[in-house]
Amino acid sequence: MATNRSLVTPTSNPLLEKALREKLQRRNEASGSLGELEPLAIRLGLMQNTLKPRFRQPQLLVFAADHGLAVDGLRDPQGRATHETVRMLLTHQLPLTVFARAQHLDLTVVDCGMAQNLAAHDHLLMRKIAHATRNARVTAAMSLEQAHAGMRAGMEIGDKLRGNVTVLAGVGVGAHESAALVLSRLTESSVHDLVVSGPEMNPDEFTHLMGVLQAAQARHRNVVEPIEVLAAFGGFEVAVMVGVILMAASKRHLLMIDGVPACAALMLAARIAPPVTDYCLFCRSHRHLGLDQALNLFRASALLELGMESTDGTGATLAWPLVRSAAALLTDVAEGEDPGPTRPDGMPAPMPGVELDPELEAFAAPEPDPPPFGEALY
Repeated sequence: MATNRSLVTPTSNPLLEKALREKLQRRNEASGSLGELEPLAIRLGLMQNTLKPRFRQPQLLVFAADHGLAVDGLRDPQGRATHETVRMLLTHQLPLTVFARAQHLDLTVVDCGMAQNLAAHDHLLMRKIAHATRNARVTAAMSLEQAHAGMRAGMEIGDKLRGNVTVLAGVGVGAHESAALVLSRLTESSVHDLVVSGPEMNPDEFTHLMGVLQAAQARHRNVVEPIEVLAAFGGFEVAVMVGVILMAASKRHLLMIDGVPACAALMLAARIAPPVTDYCLFCRSHRHLGLDQALNLFRASALLELGMESTDGTGATLAWPLVRSAAALLTDVAEGEDPGPTRPDGMPAPMPGVELDPELEAFAAPEPDPPPFGEALY
């Protein structure tokens, strides 16, 4: 691959957008308006830079890691250890995998840093950076070298992805809280609002949780640069997702973001290449109020609001048919209908990529071989 500093191309294209709107309007004259499905279809066309967006081989990636914060009493809402959740995913014991198979989404679980080692499995990809992060309340969750290693692993995964659409979700005890710390510091928002799940939370448990998180914030009070924030608070699953997001968006792939860890990864990726958010749709798998706040940081809402309490990624699998249907508005034609062109007349070549913020080059970690994503993260 080329080693220039071009990362992600913005989807903005006024000529194409006008042509997409006109194409939908012609359909409306016969069938009536389809409401919010139409702006979704326009976004898909802009992502793929075409009047006929098509998707192939959709991938569901679940990134798993353990977190040092868990030693301070953090626990999974279902009371499961991280490796137990992963084992249930691999043996099709969770609704997420049932829905994924029904929607023909190829599932891969990525071990980014689980404390336990699982037996080899066709759907388990080993990219373990370490056996869990350290406790962010006491020290940095990971070293800068580990943060870079996680992102490089993600870029490798993103470069080899099949298809052109990827669902991203993170799991692990402490994953939500770790991601909340990352989002809080990057956006100067309240960590309280990112971790409060609702009025049913046990007040004593919530007080303990806030004590742990505030101590972690105080420990790293002077850390503000994005990759340093990732190293101070983040999980390995977030680091790997950052790399996947950057690489997949550079190829104009659709990214479906589900859950707070995925939101944290996207926020970090957006600090490196701001246009990555152009390629993202947001989904949700539970009613957690902290996720409301995470979505608010992107001024976004989830495609579907089903009131679920399930594993991150579940909502995205259920939203996938909606996305396919939106694309079909532009791609599929009725019998006898003129299929029309793929690109409008006079549409210029795609805009050149966006350069990396020079300030982020300070995080570079030299590598002997040419970096796979330009000089952005090296």
